[in-house]
Amino acid sequence: MIICFIDMEGTILEKNLSLDNGKVAPSAWTALAKEISEECYQEEEFTKDLWLQNKYSSYTEWMRDTIRIHIKHGMRKHHLAKIIDATRFHDGADEFFEFLRKENIITALISGGFKHLADLAQVKLYIDHAYSACEYFFDESGKVKHFNLLPTDEIGKLVFMKHLAEEYAVSLSDCIFIGDGKNDVHLAREVGTSIAFNAQKELVDVSTFSVKQSKPDLSALIPIIRLKL
Repeated sequence: MIICFIDMEGTILEKNLSLDNGKVAPSAWTALAKEISEECYQEEEFTKDLWLQNKYSSYTEWMRDTIRIHIKHGMRKHHLAKIIDATRFHDGADEFFEFLRKENIITALISGGFKHLADLAQVKLYIDHAYSACEYFFDESGKVKHFNLLPTDEIGKLVFMKHLAEEYAVSLSDCIFIGDGKNDVHLAREVGTSIAFNAQKELVDVSTFSVKQSKPDLSALIPIIRLKL
């Protein structure tokens, strides 16, 4: 049995390159802050500086601070809905996941992003398991009523990966990981096969394979996975 763990934003979903300032991989967190207001975006950008300076004790602490900023600046359900509606999948995503299903490879999405996006990807691509970091709940007026957080980024991603592999009694040496960000380095180092997909240099440096494309197409990974079979 093989499990293929895969990142979501930038890997399955198109990344917003206009939001890529080199600090961290661009994500829906930043897109949402910018959608709320320019002031929200600037304050959220400052949290990235704090993150890179190791001022947060954990990813969960960073998320709680970012959610505080979103709410402070008047986040509503329609702000998140606009981000979801603008989501685009990389070319070849359907073909790639159909290949994995035909080969009986277990698929698991692990993302430090929003559950609303993970749900979208899981249903469209028939992904077996999906872990995501933040789920917002809204009241009838569209205001944030509550939220749920899971530490599924950085080292936290590895914790969830190990747990699922144990559930299937599969060694990590028989697992595959595909991602694009430097926050995925922990996972790439632990699996038998890792693929840096149009990735940041930090991930490329520790991955088994690197695929760099001018126009991302996930189906290009099929020949690499076949080498594992």
